[in-house]
Amino acid sequence: MSTPIRCYWPKNDPLQIKYHDEEWGVPLFDDQQLFEFLVLETFQAGLSWQTILNKRENFRLAFDHFNAALIANYNATKRSSLMENKGIVRHQLKINATVTNAQSFLSVQKKHGNFSSFIWQFTNGKTIQNCWKQHQDLPTTSIESDAMSKALKKEGFKFVGSTICYAFMQAVGMVNDHIIDCYRFEALRQ
Repeated sequence: MSTPIRCYWPKNDPLQIKYHDEEWGVPLFDDQQLFEFLVLETFQAGLSWQTILNKRENFRLAFDHFNAALIANYNATKRSSLMENKGIVRHQLKINATVTNAQSFLSVQKKHGNFSSFIWQFTNGKTIQNCWKQHQDLPTTSIESDAMSKALKKEGFKFVGSTICYAFMQAVGMVNDHIIDCYRFEALRQ
């Protein structure tokens, strides 16, 4: 059996290949999973996605499995313990932003019924189907990520610039950015 053609970025890393094949670009509508990706994308800013994937399980444990209600109430002691946790990215501003974002996430849920419908409004509830021939063609922002960033900031979220929002959109299937030769491209067009 031959190896399927994939996007180039997972390279030969088994963890990234698994993520690419099973998660990246698959439409997500579950609020807690969407919050997880928002947190992970926040921590990824300035780092490689591989770094975050390698620490993902540590993040899950450190951040109470991304339970926004718990994170929203993290006190100074809990935040300090996160700064001491070598299993995650220790960045004070990002840790503080995660607490703020949990509070804002809960506020959005209360105002809009759920986070999913709020976030998916930027693509009219559907996946944007792109047709990139090579990885270099992929944008880092879009009109939709610009609008998402602006709306999230208005709701009080931090570390949600357009580039982070676009990476989030790719991760949660709001855009299909698998290159056209990748075996996942057609599968995710269905």
